[in-house]
Amino acid sequence: MKPHVMGWDRAAMDVKRVVDVYRVDPDTVGNGTPVEKAPDPELGTDIIPAARYFSPEFMKLEWDRIWTKVWLLGGRADDIPNAGDYICTDIGKESVLIVRQADGSIRAFPNLCLHRGNRLRPEGRGNAEQFRCMYHHWSYGLDGRLEHVPDLCTFHQGGPTGMALTPLPCVEWNSFLWFSLNPAVEPFDDFIHPLRQHLEPYHPERMAWTRDITVEWDCNWKTSVDAFSETYHVQGIHPQLKWYLDDVNVQIDCYERHNRYLIPFAAISPRVALPSQIPPAIHEIMVNAGMDPADYDGRVSDIRRDVQLFKRQHGAAQGKDYSELNDEQLTDDYHYTIFPNVSVNVHADDIMLFRQRPHATDPNKMYYDIWMFELVPDGEPWPERARHQHFCHGDKTIGQVLDQDAFNLPTVQTGMQSDFYPGLWIGDQELRIRHFHKVLDDYIYPHGKQQGDL
Repeated sequence: MKPHVMGWDRAAMDVKRVVDVYRVDPDTVGNGTPVEKAPDPELGTDIIPAARYFSPEFMKLEWDRIWTKVWLLGGRADDIPNAGDYICTDIGKESVLIVRQADGSIRAFPNLCLHRGNRLRPEGRGNAEQFRCMYHHWSYGLDGRLEHVPDLCTFHQGGPTGMALTPLPCVEWNSFLWFSLNPAVEPFDDFIHPLRQHLEPYHPERMAWTRDITVEWDCNWKTSVDAFSETYHVQGIHPQLKWYLDDVNVQIDCYERHNRYLIPFAAISPRVALPSQIPPAIHEIMVNAGMDPADYDGRVSDIRRDVQLFKRQHGAAQGKDYSELNDEQLTDDYHYTIFPNVSVNVHADDIMLFRQRPHATDPNKMYYDIWMFELVPDGEPWPERARHQHFCHGDKTIGQVLDQDAFNLPTVQTGMQSDFYPGLWIGDQELRIRHFHKVLDDYIYPHGKQQGDL
């Protein structure tokens, strides 16, 4: 695995040292997630216009040509195990019901009553035998068909025979539920390609939902996607992470719609001197793996590899099946952007997923969903599902690293609206951002951008 070595002025000898350390041993590669470096696309060097982050006109284009056209993440499949279980999730101005049917299949519908447009359910989870509107008690079956209208004889324009909520495409994949507002959306397999092979080896169905938070942020949804698409900002916003991960030697891979980077964890950034003692964050990695740092007599630079070897040797005895993962996946962060709005950090023992949703009317606001899943070892009890929390930025902490991002993003959003700021000046370390905007352009301007387009 030859890393995409990003923006570092150390000597070539040091670069070679780090590259050799992070190269995947073919004998340790699992039978799943690809590790080879994808060719970097030719994306040019143009400034990305700032106005697309705050323009109502561009927000409208996004709604018409992206949000209403692609597949979107709706929730977790094990949240609706039984017939009548449902998830209600909001995206922009729309709300969608995803419902488990009696035969075990799932169906999705717009969350509204056909009578006067009332929402049938608030956002969240529940179980129902039918969906009855609280306004006038029009009632719908789990399959979306209208079943009962009080005082039907008073509707002189004719009865609503055959009326039903519009069926929306929905699928289960890798323990998650996906839907589309587009009845003619492309097949999900085509949309998600090539990430089936990448993500299925982590087996998220073995992981319990341990954190479920929605935070209202004062920034555009793309401002958030950008923040989680590069490690260039670690040196500025997250200086403590330089003793936890290598933010420089990062492999970047861009696919048709989606992209990723691979970050070495339990490693030290080349931007700082190698410490003589085990940093606290790496100490925690060792403890979580089952190692005793007090007994470790190796070098700090060897810890990453030794953690991998320990987990490979002891994982099965701990009730953890790592057989489909390569050794690097036992320590490192494989971070994916699933277009358009899902950022997911996948690890051998946990997954942290961020869903970045647009506000219905204001391009300067968004909803930031934090979903955390943790591997449950074989034989251990499944913990209770995390309770959902919803609050505004600043009301509660969401953890040191995310608090640092959350504090910074509103000032980024404000600064981009300055008359003196033309747009994003993107470097090689931010290749995923440029690729993300290329995919946006492919949807919004399918025939190519014209003069004046954002």
